[in-house]
Amino acid sequence: MSSTATPAKTVPKAATRPGDKIFQGVSTAAGVLILAILAGVAAFLLVRALPAFTAPAEEIGEGGLAGYIGPLLFGTVLSSVIALVVATPLAIGIALYISHYAPRRFAQGLGYAVDLLAAVPSIVYGLWGIQWLAPQMQPAYAWLAENASWIPFFAGPASPTGRTIFTAGLVLAVMILPIITALSREVFLQTPRLHEEAALALGATRWETIRYAVIPYGRSGVISAAMLGLGRALGETMAVALVLSASGGVTFNLISASNPSTIPANIALQFPEASGTGIAVLIASGLVLFVLTFAVNALARWIVNRRAEFSGAN
Repeated sequence: MSSTATPAKTVPKAATRPGDKIFQGVSTAAGVLILAILAGVAAFLLVRALPAFTAPAEEIGEGGLAGYIGPLLFGTVLSSVIALVVATPLAIGIALYISHYAPRRFAQGLGYAVDLLAAVPSIVYGLWGIQWLAPQMQPAYAWLAENASWIPFFAGPASPTGRTIFTAGLVLAVMILPIITALSREVFLQTPRLHEEAALALGATRWETIRYAVIPYGRSGVISAAMLGLGRALGETMAVALVLSASGGVTFNLISASNPSTIPANIALQFPEASGTGIAVLIASGLVLFVLTFAVNALARWIVNRRAEFSGAN
């Protein structure tokens, strides 16, 4: 007795529309273009910075290239960290207020106002910082130098103008606040309604619902928003150049007249008068900033991917 095998049925493939092929081709080309631009920028910086790496140390200055870029890198990271520490808690609080506490009409208007803050030019923030914020902060710096000088950050003597690295960090905090707030607000609004209703049904208060349902669900998005704001702070030029009275060096004293400069502000101020090896040195500092920004984004991506398995239901 012989048995015949039933041939497997073949599922016909869906017909590919011309529009799908065009969209796929455009998307692929856009992705390749981004990678090509990124590689081109890196290659340009590396080639133009090579003379700085091979130049004699005495031609660059005391300490050579590392002695020149090191304080600038320190000032860039310090001002950006100050901005991130100040702006992130405020941004999360504002985002939670807009998404879960404020009346709907008021929340909508407040959300528009926060979004508009992101469109203010950096030169305006710089003028505000040098004309209003720095003079207002100077009495506070004098008080800190007199009463809290045992803390290394406030060792003093206080700057007579208020144009310190801490003031620059506060200006940067105001600049990145709308970015972190807008993204965090959208993330919090994506929390499944059933998760919040389940928490309330179990007897949780509104704050407990936010603490155990909303914040854990949007944690990776908040981290991404904070890293995006940090990238903005690292690359800010004109606002820092206007506000900061830089004298060079490395110091953790946040209120004195001796302040480290930042890489973007230093490039903006020194590039018009630079020539020869000086231009190569400035481009080398820009290469360092490029690598730093890339490393920050890579770290943010790694942190977000670690929580990619979290869905809010496990």
